[in-house]
Amino acid sequence: MSEDNLSEDNATTGEMGFLEHLEELRWRLIKAVIGIVLGGIVAGIFIDYIMNDFLLAPAKNTTPPLELINLKPYGQLVLYMEVIIVCGIIFSIPNIFYQIWKFIEPGLMPSERRYISAIVAFSSLCFLGGISFAYFVMLPTALKFFAQFGTQAITNNIAVDEYFGFVISVMLAAGIVFELPMVSFFLSKLGILTPKFMRRYRKHAIVIILLLAGILTPSPDITSQLLLGIPLLILYEVSIIISKYSQPK
Repeated sequence: MSEDNLSEDNATTGEMGFLEHLEELRWRLIKAVIGIVLGGIVAGIFIDYIMNDFLLAPAKNTTPPLELINLKPYGQLVLYMEVIIVCGIIFSIPNIFYQIWKFIEPGLMPSERRYISAIVAFSSLCFLGGISFAYFVMLPTALKFFAQFGTQAITNNIAVDEYFGFVISVMLAAGIVFELPMVSFFLSKLGILTPKFMRRYRKHAIVIILLLAGILTPSPDITSQLLLGIPLLILYEVSIIISKYSQPK
């Protein structure tokens, strides 16, 4: 069959060809990047507030407070740029999820496409909920443990880039982990995942969850791993309930 005939068939059936998929993917990526740039601009405007009143607050509120030091001449410049980029991604998360699902949309049935808006909103809330949990629960607990552990003969002067790397890694890891209910909802709607399957392999899931908690947490201490592992176990049980009520009729 010639290329012209394939194009005519695709136009008749409403299906997209390979090159059309690539073009669609390119525009979705461009729109996602534009959203990140706009989010980065907003982060740049409020960068002093984000740095001083938000990201540095856990270190200041720890007992005893953590002393952060800069070890490189260009350290703070690089640090500010990294924070702006990460905040740009976080601020534009709804747009990123929207572009991802719009790219997947042509492969879904018409009855499945109506869930896209709900999935985008739910995905964004889950991600932001994970970040909030990391900021208000995981970070204070982990930093308090680090600050009080060991002997007082050793002063904890922490490199500021290491601190921010830890904070951002924990927050992003928690945001990704909290997407589990959304994944359960989507796969259940497609009929791929069932609550019976999740209950049957619950013991296997617990082992995998504990391994994921160890991989996703940037520090090797058991405190951070438990702080991420326990919510994962709870989210798994919540996902079973979501799967039960999300089965296609």
